[in-house]
Parts: sequence; structure tokens; C-alpha cells
Amino acid sequence: MTVHSQEQQHPYHLVDPSPWPITGAFSALVMFAGTVGWMHDTVGAGWVAILGLVGVLATMFMWWRDVIREAEHEGHHTPVVQLSMRYGMALFIASEVMFFAAFFWAFFNASLFPFANDIPGKGVWPPDGVTVFNPFDLPFLNTLILLTSGATVTWAHHGLKAGNRGVLIKGLALTVLLGLTFTGIQAFEYSNAPFAFDDGIYPSTFFMATGFHGFHVIIGTTFLIVCLVRAIKGHFKPEHHFGFEAAAWYWHFVDVIWLFLFSCIYWWGSGNAPMVG
Repeated sequence: MTVHSQEQQHPYHLVDPSPWPITGAFSALVMFAGTVGWMHDTVGAGWVAILGLVGVLATMFMWWRDVIREAEHEGHHTPVVQLSMRYGMALFIASEVMFFAAFFWAFFNASLFPFANDIPGKGVWPPDGVTVFNPFDLPFLNTLILLTSGATVTWAHHGLKAGNRGVLIKGLALTVLLGLTFTGIQAFEYSNAPFAFDDGIYPSTFFMATGFHGFHVIIGTTFLIVCLVRAIKGHFKPEHHFGFEAAAWYWHFVDVIWLFLFSCIYWWGSGNAPMVG
């Protein structure tokens, strides 16, 4: 308390002790364990996953509340602090790139070497008997939706830097709407999939890669909804809006990953297999 009562002699932010990192980590562990149990038909695992999800959402709300207070009302996010946060966000996105690299590795290992991996179906990819999605049906529509959302979030950013709050709000609202539409279409696609998760290597790699991307779209949409609420409240300023910038970076990352998923898994990975529209 003595330190905080004195005038700050440096531009750095000494963060107060927070419970949210440990509660977030524990909630994520519970959600992960429940999800794995649910995938293996463990009784009650679905409720465990929901409990973990509630904990993650509550942690996100409380943690964001604290960060927003530090940035908007307490003035802790100086230019030096914002620079360090940019480095942190860049490293976080880099870690996410490696996360998806593992799924692409699994897919290409199975698809390029079907004989070496003893994949049933005469060593072809996709394996015999697998019916795949037509890449130029719903997947292509979702590609157009995500690319458009990348344009609308950039439009919102330009509006913010120009001091045009109306453009900021409209661009964010359109981006959130497009993100929700993408998720709805992917859910519809999954509900009409011609294969199940445990039907073999192709469905497993397909659902892991595209499903985790869909999960990231939901996270990114949540980020943007928070930014939309903050924009309506007038939080962001042309020279001080790292929260929006971080959300926009994340959204563009999600866009780029989807282009690789569409090109490699939906299009190239479909081979000569029969397709369903």
C-alpha cells in the first residue's frame, strides 16, 4: 500500500495479485477432462464439461473486467505497457500457430503416406468408403463469410483510427454477425456430416482440425462482442485501443487458418472421394 500511495516514477504497470490465472487454468482442466470423458461416453462427463465451461466464462468476464478497469479508468496502459502487450499477443498467436501445426501434421502424415500408416482402403486418401463434403458448397460459403468479416473488422479499425465511432460500431456489429453466421453454418454442416468422429482416420483428423478452428471462431466472436460493448460505451480512442487491436489480430489469424483448412482439408484432402452437398 505504501508503494501504491507514492507517485509512480516509471511507465510500467506492476500488476496486483490476481486469482484469475489459477481459476482459469483449473476451469480449463475441468472442461477438458469433461469433454474427453463425454467423447468416450462416460456417464456425467457432459455436466463436468459444462461446469468447466461456466468456470472459464466466469474467469474471462472477471479478468476482462479487471483489465478494462486498469486500461480505461486507472490509466495503467501507458505506451510502454501497450508495447509489451503487443509482444505478448504476438507470442500468443505464434503459440496458436504451433497448436494448429500439430493438427495439419497429423492430417498430412495420414493423407500423404496412407500405405506407411496402414490405412484401410487400398492405401488411398480419403480411404475407400468415405464420403466427403463438397468443398464448393457450404465450406466455400463459409470461406466467403470469414473473408468478408476480415474486411468489416478492418473497416471498423479504420473508423476507430479516424475517430468515427459510428463506423467502428457498424463494422464490429457486422463482424460479430458474420462470425455467428459462420458458426451456425458449421454446426449445420456437422449435424449433416456423412461420417462420425470415430469412423476412421479421415473423420478424426477432419473434426479435430475444423472443430478446433470453430472453437477459436467462437472465442474470437466473444472477443469482438466485448469490443462492441466497449465501443458503444465509448471506451476506445484513436490513440488508445489495444483491446480492439488484439481482438482484430486474433480474428485475422482465424481467417488465415481457415484458408489453409479449406485449401488443404476440404479441397485438396477430398481427393476423388464421393461428395455430399
